[in-house]
Amino acid sequence: MRNVISMVAGAAFVAALAMPAFAADMTIKGEVVDIACATDKKDAGKGDAHAACAMSCAKRGQPVGLLTADAIYTLTGDYAANKNAKLLDFVAKTVTVTGAVTEKDGVKSINVKTIAVAK
Repeated sequence: MRNVISMVAGAAFVAALAMPAFAADMTIKGEVVDIACATDKKDAGKGDAHAACAMSCAKRGQPVGLLTADAIYTLTGDYAANKNAKLLDFVAKTVTVTGAVTEKDGVKSINVKTIAVAK
């Protein structure tokens, strides 16, 4: 009986480790960017001067992110589906995004629930 309880407890522990941590909704303000360009090109990979390139990458389905003063959040969820179809109007613009924020292996993500151009 003790072995059964130990196995069940061990299985529950492993399952808990495998599941992502609960993600609370947050609201974050930043610029919608092509992650590769924003990471590789630094300042040259963002803003109006880079808007056309960022749009081209986003239309091809490249990962799109939210660039803040201290991080880049990969934008995920329904908004990023179908080659970023719902995000294209926001590329290279400063926006406010609300959604569940997670981090795995040092990569921050936000599952977009709402997005709007910042005022």
